[in-house]
Amino acid sequence: MRNIIFLTVISILFSLASTTYAQNLQGDLGNNTFINPILGGDYPDPTVLRDGDDYYMTHSAFEYVPGLVVFHSKDLVNWQPISYGLQTYLGSVWAPDICKFNDKFYIYFTVAGSFGFSNFVVWSDSPYGPWSEPIDLKIGNIDPCPATGEDGSRWLFLSAGNRVKLADDGLSIIPETFEKVYNGWQYPEDWVTEGFHLEGPKIKKIGDYYYYLNAQGGTAGPPTSHMVVVARSKSINGPWKNDPGNPLIHTYNNNERWWSKGHGSLIDTPDGKWWIFYHAYENQFTNLGRQTLLEPVEITTDGWLKAPLGTRIESPIRKPIVSQKEDDRRVSLNQFRIGLDWKYFKNYDAQRTQVNNGVLTMKAQGTNPAESAPLMFVAGTRGYEFSTHIELTGNATAGLILYYNAKFYVGNGFDKESRYGWRRGGGNGSSSHKNGNKMWFKLKNDNNVITGYFSQDGINWNKEDWGDEISGYNHNTLSDFLSLLPGIFVYGDGEAKFSNFNFTILE
Repeated sequence: MRNIIFLTVISILFSLASTTYAQNLQGDLGNNTFINPILGGDYPDPTVLRDGDDYYMTHSAFEYVPGLVVFHSKDLVNWQPISYGLQTYLGSVWAPDICKFNDKFYIYFTVAGSFGFSNFVVWSDSPYGPWSEPIDLKIGNIDPCPATGEDGSRWLFLSAGNRVKLADDGLSIIPETFEKVYNGWQYPEDWVTEGFHLEGPKIKKIGDYYYYLNAQGGTAGPPTSHMVVVARSKSINGPWKNDPGNPLIHTYNNNERWWSKGHGSLIDTPDGKWWIFYHAYENQFTNLGRQTLLEPVEITTDGWLKAPLGTRIESPIRKPIVSQKEDDRRVSLNQFRIGLDWKYFKNYDAQRTQVNNGVLTMKAQGTNPAESAPLMFVAGTRGYEFSTHIELTGNATAGLILYYNAKFYVGNGFDKESRYGWRRGGGNGSSSHKNGNKMWFKLKNDNNVITGYFSQDGINWNKEDWGDEISGYNHNTLSDFLSLLPGIFVYGDGEAKFSNFNFTILE
C-alpha cells in the first residue's frame, strides 16, 4: 500500500511539474509542435487573413497608438510585426477585421469614444503599408466583419446579429440596407456568463456553406463567460441555422488554465485543413490581457464544425505547417521600433522621439508619468525583468513603469537630484542621489510581484525599499479592457536618452 501511495504521489508531482513547465512555454517548441498562446499577452480579438502562402493578423488596439499592428506568418505559429494601420488616436479601438478584396487590403474596426460607437476602415495596396487615413463609415454597433455574397455583393456584419451593405469600393455603407439577420444561440440558463452579448461576427465560406461565427457571453467577468457559437447558411442572406454542437469554443470550468475563451476567427491552410484563432485570459494572470490561442477545427460528416482538442489545447499541438522556428520578436525591443513593438498610451507624436543606433531620445511631456504618455510594449509572459540606462537633459524626470491606466501604475525613476518611486498611480517617496543626470534602472515582475532596482554602472544593482503586488490591475477590477504593460516615460522639461535596453524572461 505504501508503495502504491508513494508512486501515486510521485506521479501527481511529475504531472504538476510537467504542467508548470509547459505553462512557462509559448509558441513554437522547435520540434514541429507548438504550445498556446501563439501571441502571449495583450493580443485580443484576433483576425487573420490568408493570401496564398502568407498569413496576416491584427488585433484590437484599444488606447494604444500606433495601433492595428499587422503581423505576418508562414505557418500560423511564428508571427512578426510588419506594419501598423493606425497612427491617429480616435478613441478606444475594438475588434478589427482584416480582409482582401480586388487586390486591396482593408481593416475594419470599431472606435469607442465620448460620441458612442462608430466603425471605421483603413486600406492599403499591401499589408506592409502604408495604410490610408481612417475613414468613418458612420454606422453604430461594434465588431465589423466584411463578407462577400454569392452574387458578389459586399456586406458588413456587426454586433447583435445586424448587417449593412457596403459600397462597391468598401469605403462607405448603404444605410437603408441595415437589418437584423440573426438572434444568436441560446445557451443553457444555468451557465454563468457576463450577459448574452451577441458580438464578434466572423463569416467564412467553406464548400457549400457560409459559416457565421459569433461571440456570446461577454468577453470578461466570470471565467466561463465567453464562447464561440456557429450558424450556417447556403446564402449570405440566410436563413442561419445554429450548430447543434454549439458552442465551438468555451471555458467550462473555473479551474481551466484559459478563461473566457471566445471571439474566434477561422483560417485554412493550403492543404485544406482548418484552424481557429481566438483570445482568452490566463487563470490568475488576467492583467496580461487576452492572449491569442490557436487550435485545429474539423468539419464533421454532416458539415458542422468541431474543435476536437478540448482542454488538450494546454499541451503541445502539431504545427499546421512545418517550418523553422523563428527568433522571439522581443529580441528587437532594444531597437525601439515604435509602432511594431513599442506604442504610446493615447498620445502619439512622431516628432517626439528619435532613434539612433539603439538610443531613443524622447522629449518630456506632462507633470507625472501618466501625463507623459508612457511608451510601452507587450511582455506577454508571467515573469520578466527589463532595464535601461537613462541620461537626462534639462529639468526632466524619467524612468521605468508598469502601466495600466492613469490611476494604476508602478515604477521607478529620477531627476538630477532625487530618485522616485510610484505605486498605485501615486508617489511612493523619494531619496536624494549624487549621480547627476545618468543612472540605470530595472523593474522585475515575478508572477505579479514587482520589485525595483537602481545602479550606477548597470552591473551592481541596489534594490528599492518598496515592492508591490499587481494581480488586481486588470479589466475585471478596473475596466477599460486594458492590460499591464511595461515601458518607459519622461516628463517635465527637457528630454531623456534611453540606451542599453534589455528585456529578460524569467524561467
